[in-house]
This record gives sequence, C-alpha cells and structure tokens, in this order.
Amino acid sequence: MSENAPEDAGFDVNTADSADCAHATADPTAVPAAAGLFLLAVGGWLLNTARPWHKPGHPLTLGLGWAASLTMLLYGLLLLARSVRTVHGTDAEDA
Repeated sequence: MSENAPEDAGFDVNTADSADCAHATADPTAVPAAAGLFLLAVGGWLLNTARPWHKPGHPLTLGLGWAASLTMLLYGLLLLARSVRTVHGTDAEDA
C-alpha cells in the first residue's frame, strides 16, 4: 500500500461516505458564529455608509442608520462571543 493510504491514518473508508457521519460531527456553534460575523460585517458597512460628514442628511435618517448599525454590531458581537465561550469555555464539572 502507499504511504498516504487512508487505512494507515486510522481513517475508515466505509464510514466516510455515510450521510450520518457528516451530521454527527457538525459543530453546533458554526451557524451562530457565522451569523455573528455577518452581522458585524453588515453593521460595520452600514455604520461606514451612514457618516454625516460625507453626505449631509436628515437627522432622523442618520439616527436610524446609526441605531440599526450599532444594533447589528452589538448583536453580532454577542453571537460571536457566545460561540467562542461555548467552544473555549471551562466546564463547571472540571473546576
């Protein structure tokens, strides 16, 4: 057999193609972390485009844009922090 054979690495070829294998090892924090990063990106973009010194606008429009962007930034940061804490947090039983 060759050096890079899957059997040499402890990889079971028969179970690698099953659909259950991919769902059993899925990370439950991946979707919230991705959503958090998306909200951070969109909130930052919105905050960047709602700058009053580049284009004067109505104060209500600017206030709503800033409020929406800050809400997205804070909620995105919350989702990302919860995902990181879930992955890297300590268990209460270990203490």
